Order: sequence, then structure tokens, then C-alpha cells
Amino acid sequence: MTHRAPKDAEDRRAAAPVICYDPATLYKPPLDLYRAARDKAVDSSRVIVPPRQARCFHVTAGSFFRISCPEGAQVGDLNLFETRNLDEHFYSGKTRALHGSHLKVGQRLWSCLPYLRPMATLITDTLDWYGVDDDGARVHDVIGTRCDPYTHHLLTGQDYHNTCHSNLTRALADYLDKPLVEVEWRVHDVLNVFMCTGFTRDTGQYFMKASPARAGDYVEFFAEIDLLGVLSACPGGDCGAEHSSDNAQCYPLEVTVHAPRAGSLDGWYSPSNNRYSRRHAPR
Repeated sequence: MTHRAPKDAEDRRAAAPVICYDPATLYKPPLDLYRAARDKAVDSSRVIVPPRQARCFHVTAGSFFRISCPEGAQVGDLNLFETRNLDEHFYSGKTRALHGSHLKVGQRLWSCLPYLRPMATLITDTLDWYGVDDDGARVHDVIGTRCDPYTHHLLTGQDYHNTCHSNLTRALADYLDKPLVEVEWRVHDVLNVFMCTGFTRDTGQYFMKASPARAGDYVEFFAEIDLLGVLSACPGGDCGAEHSSDNAQCYPLEVTVHAPRAGSLDGWYSPSNNRYSRRHAPR
């Protein structure tokens, strides 16, 4: 049943949109400084994430990390934690509220409350040319939650054990040397790297389409704080058809970490916790 529209329905629909969180007052990261330091940085570590699996990696504050598609189009699901305090982790919802549904160069990945500080800044994206397509889709979203076995079972009645949620949980449990049940709750909503997504115009439903990434494409971040990253190579491959099965063509992902040379980041400092959390007790 649809209720009858009031006489002033069109006036109500015509109300002007207001941005909830105006990013104009946010500190603008010094991209020129970051990029100049990156040009002089040296490789310090490399991790290959096999298809339908996940791996952990470390990045110290002031270093850089690149996520790339070495062999073909592959979507990745990224979790981030503060290295010494796993309670501080990536907050996709607030990142979305501050920057929008899809991450762009110069924007940041923010941590959860009560910390709420930048964890990493996107400095390079070889897919920045994609923009917005005719379906309203963009790349690198902070909308989707991550594919998981619970939703898959809810919709299909089938059990599938290589969803990104499962992969992230196993990788983190291995790293911490703890049982899965003690770790699973730490896995959180993700940055969907290389994923191409949007919302349908008629029903507002979340959709995905084949990633425009190809072999050699990458995104690169500057680590604002010490990071533990966990990256899953999604079982959906480029997510052009499905994301929780063994049918899709999948490829590995590669994470390379680059350490800055001494003096290349003079004047930069790692951000401290949100000032509100330092001034006030929880209410």
C-alpha cells in the first residue's frame, strides 16, 4: 500500500540537499611532500596475496604501501589496524561520511571512535581516469561490507568458506596465533580496492560490475600511523558476476611497502588521537 501524497509533496521533495559533514575544514594532506618522499623511498617488503586468500602486512608511520594487480583484474578487501592497539581500526562509515562513497586521491582512511584520526592517505591511483560511468558506478568503495559466509548462507542456503570475511579472519588469527572464534569479531567493514560499484537509480540497491583494473594497475597509500593491514583477494575476481564462489577467474594481489629516506619527510608528524578523546572521558 502506498499512501496518498500530500498537497505539498513536491515542495517537500524540492528541499535542498545539505552535506552532512563538510570536509572543507579538514586538514589537507601535503601530497607534494608525500610524493616527493615516495620518489626517494626504497622497497622494504613485499607480500603476495593468493587468490581467495588473505595475508597480513606491516607499514610503519611515514612509509608507503602499494596494492597492485600483478596478473589481472582482481578486487581486494582491506582491513587496517593500529599495530599496537587493534581496538583502533579502519572506520568505513565515517570515511564515507567525510569523503563520499568511493575513495579518491588526496582522501584518507579514518579510524574508529574514540580515536578518529587518519590512518592512511591515498596518493596515487592508476584508475583515477574512470570517474563516474553511465550506471553511476565508481571504483574503490567504502560502501560494501565484505562478502561473508553468513549472508551467503542466508541467501542461498549454501556454505562457502573462502569469502573475504572468512579469509580476513583466518589471516588475522594466524598472525595473532589465536583461535578463529577469538579473532572474528575484529574483522570490520572494508575498503573495496579496485571494486566498481554504485546504487541502482530505481531501487537504490547496491550493485557491482566488472572492475576496470587490468594487470599493472595499483593504488598507493601513505601510512599516517603504524599499520597492520589485512588484505583479501576476493573470490569474485573482478566481481563482474558474483563474489562468493569458486567460478570466477581470480588473480593474486601484491602489497609492496616502501620506506622513506632520512630527511625526506621533514616537518611531517604522525597524527595523534582525536583531541576530543584526549580532553573528555566517555559519556
